[in-house]
Amino acid sequence: MKKWLFLIAGSLLATLARADLAVFSTVPEWGALAGEIGGGKAKVYTATTARQDPHRIEARPSLLAQARRAQLVVATGADLEIGWLPLVLRDAGNAAIQPGLPGYFEAAAQVQLLDVPKVLDRAHGDVHAAGNPHLHLDPRNLLAVGEALSGRMAELDPANATVYRQNWQKFRERWQAAISRWEAQAAPLKGVPVLEHHTSYAYLAHWLGLRIVGALEPKPGVEPTSSHLSGLLQRQQGAQAAKLILRTAYQAEGPSQWLAAKAGIPALQLPYTVGGTAEAGDLFGLFDDTVQRLLKAL
Repeated sequence: MKKWLFLIAGSLLATLARADLAVFSTVPEWGALAGEIGGGKAKVYTATTARQDPHRIEARPSLLAQARRAQLVVATGADLEIGWLPLVLRDAGNAAIQPGLPGYFEAAAQVQLLDVPKVLDRAHGDVHAAGNPHLHLDPRNLLAVGEALSGRMAELDPANATVYRQNWQKFRERWQAAISRWEAQAAPLKGVPVLEHHTSYAYLAHWLGLRIVGALEPKPGVEPTSSHLSGLLQRQQGAQAAKLILRTAYQAEGPSQWLAAKAGIPALQLPYTVGGTAEAGDLFGLFDDTVQRLLKAL
């Protein structure tokens, strides 16, 4: 009997030692980053796709089931997921992944955010109090986020801490080299005036030196109106004339296509996140494709 108990106990310990760190990522970019760090030691579930607006997601039972099993939630924060993630965390019944505990991680807390409002007024639209949450489109931000995330994964899974740190070091070296390559390729984009559908591209513009001269939404989160689009078209006759219109895969193409046809400039769908185009299959592909699409359109 004792022999069988020892065998069962040994089997359980071996299973636990092989168990993957269960990661619940809210959006594709952080799922991809956790996958790079975790390698074969982390099982990453991503709650959304590049075709979904991360602001507006339904807290489906399948999300609750995944959150219930998770050991680590990786979110953007800065209220990006405010419409659905608090419900998932509340109803999942998993005490370990609540905000303030090691099992909850926010990327926005690791970097300095852009567009922090001086005055909070909902009359100005869907304004994020902490700042613009689309921080992943400056690849330099992923260096700070990845450093902190690798440390958190090592803390939660000390048996594989060395693997996480080694994977992160390898990724960081490749990422830094890629940033230098992208910046050299994108030099012609500096100073180019662009319009964006939503305030999705502030960090991309900040990194590459693009000039955002307007948005198709009259206010953040408010769908484009004919009067606002007409106003943007009139501005194309002045010094603030845009050369490109940018939108994500989950934003309606109608407004940008209408304005592009009237203004005679390209309307460009960028991948925005991993999976946003066929070429953006991972984090490197995301920025490779983004830079190349911008250069080609210009």
